[in-house]
Amino acid sequence: MIRTRFAPSPTGYLHIGGARTALFSWAFARKHGGKFILRIEDTDLDRSTQESVQAITDGMNWLGLDYDEGPYYQMQRLARYNEVAERLLKEGKAYYCYASREELEEMREAQKARGEKPRYDGRWRESRRTPPEGVKPVIRFKNPLEGEVVIEDLVKGRITVENSELDDLVIMRADGTPTYNFGVVIDDMDMGITHVIRGDDHVNNTPRQINILRALDASLPHYAHLPMILGEDGERLSKRHGAVSVMQYFEDGYLPEALLNYLSRLGWSHGDEEVYDMAQFVEWFDLDKISKSAAQFNPEKLLWVNQQHMKHAENERLALLVGPFLERNGCDSSSGPEFGQVCGLLKERVNTLAELADAAVYFYRRLDPSPELLEAHFTVENKEIFEELMARLDGIEWTKENIAQTLKHFASEKGMKLGKIAMPLRVIVTGEEHTPPIDAVLALIGKEEVLARMMHRIGPARVD
Repeated sequence: MIRTRFAPSPTGYLHIGGARTALFSWAFARKHGGKFILRIEDTDLDRSTQESVQAITDGMNWLGLDYDEGPYYQMQRLARYNEVAERLLKEGKAYYCYASREELEEMREAQKARGEKPRYDGRWRESRRTPPEGVKPVIRFKNPLEGEVVIEDLVKGRITVENSELDDLVIMRADGTPTYNFGVVIDDMDMGITHVIRGDDHVNNTPRQINILRALDASLPHYAHLPMILGEDGERLSKRHGAVSVMQYFEDGYLPEALLNYLSRLGWSHGDEEVYDMAQFVEWFDLDKISKSAAQFNPEKLLWVNQQHMKHAENERLALLVGPFLERNGCDSSSGPEFGQVCGLLKERVNTLAELADAAVYFYRRLDPSPELLEAHFTVENKEIFEELMARLDGIEWTKENIAQTLKHFASEKGMKLGKIAMPLRVIVTGEEHTPPIDAVLALIGKEEVLARMMHRIGPARVD
């Protein structure tokens, strides 16, 4: 059975690159009826925090990237790492290294001065010296001195690395915690991971991990290294490009399925398809369609994808999602028209849930138009006309069709274009210059509230 994993370090929030890695690992497992595992690599004691763990799981839960096992925590598996390290020591495949930081720094500086690549020189590899007193050693892996590592990467193709290019990496720190390259190997081995799908910043780690797996007589997983995500300027993705926490997109009013849809297109494609749901993505997805070249993050394109998903979202669901945004605007959706209908009227005119909430405010409280809007559309000269229109509207059965007909006939009677009636009325009732069709807006706001707003601006209707 195919088993994939997402293994973030809890040193910050779930970012765009991490979310795409999780998405591709999740989709590959779902496509092939496998298992998707969440593992928290928390051995960096100085930087790992519980807040970051929560931010990562919150992000995955919001996106709907459900995992079948986990979360597993590396700090709860320390005994296992020490057990495997002891095995490697006994088998002569690892050794204690007592070199101090100062000693190693001096070694690197000397190598640089000679024009050599800085690397550990193996000084304790076969040493029979007496260990210095009071020094806690690290454990280093005995990397093979000859031969090569061949990686048949499922995205990048064949990668060959000479063992002579690799030094003896530390696998256990002096404090008894595993280094990244050791912990991940033991976890992947114990958890039966068949496919390691991760960013291509890990390519250099892979030959080291393969050598450790071979020393343990373990099966090798398949590797797939995803292309980097760049900003539109071609630079590595950062906050200035929009690479914020995944949960920031939640705060900004994006739909999770829209963000996933967009992330799936960063380095993968299915023809010219742009907008689809995750069920369709899983059906189409496979690793051989992933691009070898870097992807570019485009915030405007993400906004467009979100708009497309907003248009097709069910009104009732939008009402639930937009509710908190509307409350932030000081509105209570229970104090006006049915909110699902309002969402249905507005959703094709907005890009995010936050914009929908902003656009819905005038349905739930009176907004006074700006002086500029009033001066442009409502004057002393047309006040009498709107007093008469208010009386006319007061006498009709309140339906969208009746409102439309009343406005049309009224404009005709006055020898005016419909817009000369509709625009001032829109400004008077909503406080806005741009809204959906005025008949639909008035029908939803309701007769009593529309007349009250007109009276507030115009005064009582005249009775002739």
